[in-house]
Amino acid sequence: MIKMIYCLRRQPHLSRAQFQDYWLNQHGPLVAGHAEVLRIRRYVQVHTSGDAINDALAERRGSPEPYDGVAEIWFDSVADLGAPAGTPEGKAAMRAVREDEAKFIDAARSPVWVSTEHTLVE
Repeated sequence: MIKMIYCLRRQPHLSRAQFQDYWLNQHGPLVAGHAEVLRIRRYVQVHTSGDAINDALAERRGSPEPYDGVAEIWFDSVADLGAPAGTPEGKAAMRAVREDEAKFIDAARSPVWVSTEHTLVE
């Protein structure tokens, strides 16, 4: 399996709470509704929490501001990741997801990459 990772930053006009609420309650169900045609095996949202805790961690480590969340999306293979682009249904689903992302994600500040997971502690 491969995993796509999105480190998300919100659009400037949204608070973190507004961003996370939209992501969980609007965008999440949209992605889940297209999971089969997009060949998504697993989709997890990791929401940043506790500003005071994150502020203390950042200060101690000299870190930049945290992301507003991280999305993890699993596919069985690279072929499955790319397959939806070859069908009308897949193209429509990808377009719907991307159009919705533009409503709440600052794409220019939100890196994305495909990765392979290595479990060191189970």
